Amino acid sequence: MHKLNEFLVTLDGYLGGHPWFMILLIGTGLFFTLYLGFPQIRYFRHAIRITGGKYDHSHDVGDTSHFQSLATALSGTVGTGNIAGVALAIHLGGPAALFWMLITAAIGMCTKMVEVSISHKYRDILPDGSVSGGPMYYMKKRLNITTKSGKVIKTGAILGAFFAGATILSSFGTGNLPQVNSISNSVFATFGIKHIITGGILAFLLGLVIIGGIKRIAKVTSVLVPFMALLYLIGALLVIFSNTENIIPSFLSIFGDAFTGSAAAGGFLGATFAYAMNRGVNRGLFSNESGQGSAPIAHSAARAPEPVSEGMVALLEPFIDTIVICTLTGLVVLSSGAWNTKTINTFQTTDMQFIEGSYDDSREADVERLGNHVSGREFIGLYNGTLQIENGIMITENVSLLHARSLAENVKFLSGKEPYNGEVTIANGKLTGTAITSVSGESLIHSAPLTNFAFSRSLLGGFGAYVVTFSLLLFAFSTAISWSYYGDRATTYLFGSKFVIYYRLIFVAGFFIASFTDTTIIWSLSYIAIVLMAVPNLIGILLLRKEMKQSVKDYWLTFSKQYPEEKISGVMAKRFGDKD
Repeated sequence: MHKLNEFLVTLDGYLGGHPWFMILLIGTGLFFTLYLGFPQIRYFRHAIRITGGKYDHSHDVGDTSHFQSLATALSGTVGTGNIAGVALAIHLGGPAALFWMLITAAIGMCTKMVEVSISHKYRDILPDGSVSGGPMYYMKKRLNITTKSGKVIKTGAILGAFFAGATILSSFGTGNLPQVNSISNSVFATFGIKHIITGGILAFLLGLVIIGGIKRIAKVTSVLVPFMALLYLIGALLVIFSNTENIIPSFLSIFGDAFTGSAAAGGFLGATFAYAMNRGVNRGLFSNESGQGSAPIAHSAARAPEPVSEGMVALLEPFIDTIVICTLTGLVVLSSGAWNTKTINTFQTTDMQFIEGSYDDSREADVERLGNHVSGREFIGLYNGTLQIENGIMITENVSLLHARSLAENVKFLSGKEPYNGEVTIANGKLTGTAITSVSGESLIHSAPLTNFAFSRSLLGGFGAYVVTFSLLLFAFSTAISWSYYGDRATTYLFGSKFVIYYRLIFVAGFFIASFTDTTIIWSLSYIAIVLMAVPNLIGILLLRKEMKQSVKDYWLTFSKQYPEEKISGVMAKRFGDKD
């Protein structure tokens, strides 16, 4: 399994972790932003009005309201990434990474509008009156190739099936297994409740929700999303205003380092411009899922006479998910000073690296060399050989330990609960099979533990851990609910509606099992599945760019006739000419 995971990580390096994917994703969003005239700015107010139900009609066809569709899609994107993902981005790229997360979200608002509009337009109304939609349907109906002889090559159907298969895989890899694993780990760390108990209770609740289909899912998420967002907002603001003296410096560091990279500070060893940008864009894209094609599945169920109106509702998602919630997390992590403060923690084996030489991060020259090493610009030799440990302390000279991209201090090696005595073997900087059961010390931390630590550095104190744990529970559980729907629509597309019940049962069973098992390999699979969903979807909406522009023009012309009192509609309609 370790070898398989290494292969998947390597493969992801050529897919989602490679610059070509970032260029495709950002490039598509930039293209449509310019092509449609900055709709994320010009249509923002109108989108809020649509979401509020101002233009609803009783004869609109669909299973959910605009707000319910938005809540369902948001529950799929607002998840562990908003708590753990932002903290990880800042840990890797520094404050500058948050700037690029925000830029990515602003561009992603337009991408989200386009993919939702096109998918809603080509949704299917099933025999039982329910709705099934998503990118696989527009691919099947619009992306086939007709030769000069009139022969139809069903490329669209193939792309649709490919996308649907990737969606099912991603529903487990993104929305199911890692989510419940994060919940159970957090609940165990905070309350001491066994993983299997947490998994059993949540799997039962998940089953009650998703067996009822989209209408029950929409009812639950429309209540759950506003509640969890409000809870997290209050907690985050309490932390931020507990550190008022750091609010302005935090903002300055976000924007001031955006084009230079984040300088070393405290235990943070610095990050180059390219690395900070890459980490910010990467986490931003995977936070709001713009271009991935998942949200259009939820929005396709909305009662909307005009597909473009639902697309406008969708452009609010990246704003809420990333620009609001992720910014709050970022300011919590930065203003609290937790991001560059070393703290006592138990080291993760995968984050540990033994290097040759003795270093001190209070010396500028050492910080520069270590920073170059962790950023991949200049490598320090990895240690190979044995280490002598006495009473849990490493006594071998000229060897240093890096943990979580920082120089570890006051390191202790334990065997069970007792300090370790003896030798350990290090190969290529990594511990090999020994009697050591845990390594602890002072270092930087990342992901959810970093957010947890940041919340504790406020007037909330130890209570901050409960706020993060409860928020994580709600965020992750709501994500699982939404992704179950994405997976069952993909199942409907591939195999028919009669197989949906089997998918739901497997989804719930997997949710339970993953609460007490290692999901590392599933995370690796999910990164690949995201790319497999995004690439055909991005290519598809680019191919349909002219149709999208015409659809927006038709929407405003129709809207101006239905609501002549709305002055804004005439301005919007005139914006679009017939030229491509």
